Amino acid sequence: MARKHSRRDPFDDLPDEEEAAPAPVPCWLCGRPTGSTIVWHHPTPKSRGGRDVVPMHGICQQTLITNFTNSELQRYGMDVDGLLANPAIRKFVDWVANKDPDFTATIARKKR
Repeated sequence: MARKHSRRDPFDDLPDEEEAAPAPVPCWLCGRPTGSTIVWHHPTPKSRGGRDVVPMHGICQQTLITNFTNSELQRYGMDVDGLLANPAIRKFVDWVANKDPDFTATIARKKR
């Protein structure tokens, strides 16, 4: 026979009003706080032996993938300053700096 009421209080898991939400994690590329969606990106691609992951916005990850090959990303590794030295990436980061953390847009494909 089914129970009419649960033994557990369904509201036990809800945070108390006194507890503050955790601080947003900054994006590895642009430095803005991440929004509701965090993409865990491998700076050195997994296919090239990368194990470390960093938090990023989806749009920032798409920009990196569009502008660099896996070989180029392997050469840069965890060096954000090297990536920001690229004019296309610097232009993107300057453009996205004042956008909302959950901002998304279509990224143009790289012409190969």
